[in-house]
Amino acid sequence: MKLTFDIAELMPYVNWIYFFHAWGLDGKPAEAKEDLKHEAEAVLESWHGHYQAYATFQLLEANSDGDDLLLGGLRIPMLRQQKPSAGSNYCLCLADFVRPLSSQIKDRAGVFATSFDVEATTEHNDDAYLKMMSQVLSDRLAEAAAERMHQLVRTKYWGYAPDEHLSMKDILLERYQGIRPAVGYPSLPDTSVNFLLAQLLDFSEIGIRLTESGMMVPHASVSGFIFAHPKARYFDLGKIGEDQLRDYARRRGLPLELMRRFFGSRVIKR
Repeated sequence: MKLTFDIAELMPYVNWIYFFHAWGLDGKPAEAKEDLKHEAEAVLESWHGHYQAYATFQLLEANSDGDDLLLGGLRIPMLRQQKPSAGSNYCLCLADFVRPLSSQIKDRAGVFATSFDVEATTEHNDDAYLKMMSQVLSDRLAEAAAERMHQLVRTKYWGYAPDEHLSMKDILLERYQGIRPAVGYPSLPDTSVNFLLAQLLDFSEIGIRLTESGMMVPHASVSGFIFAHPKARYFDLGKIGEDQLRDYARRRGLPLELMRRFFGSRVIKR
């Protein structure tokens, strides 16, 4: 399913914390942040009616088989934490958040992608400041589209949380049921997973193409999975060991050294 969002709808979902982080303003005075935010809001106002964000998603039958996610006829290998998170004695894997195949009960999971009009980042090629402002805002709006899409999936399209009534603060603090881990994020660092997602979603429908390394173009794009399990939570894999890399490459059916390039510094050195 494809959704289109105008900027006015997405404005409440923009997480300004990450906007300020992109500008290196962590720990800086509030006045500096407010001045920059006012300038950003002026740019957004000028974009109203000209640019939009897009989302596409599918909700599919799912099960887990060990550390693999069985989704939409595909077997998608996942990775397990090298060490448990603080306060836990269990190493998590995203496949843990759907019913195992052995249960003989079909579960459900989703896949999604979002993007923002690439033309917004080509307006100011002769002005470095406005060029960066446009790129950072485009990135934030693609993320805001993912946030809004996820809310609609929870309350309407999947509807596993129809009575959800959260403040925007609670939404941005991820106090809802379920998660939407994105490719390239700590629990899903392998960008080549995008090639698998592209078999389940038509990325071109929202203007996304993939590079040879699985990176998305335009940069203001987000892709990933949707899990509804009440105990699903975000986590960081940490650096994976050589043994897990070998196992993952085997399950992906790809050469070990190719997988090593996708992970880079995320692999513990041999």
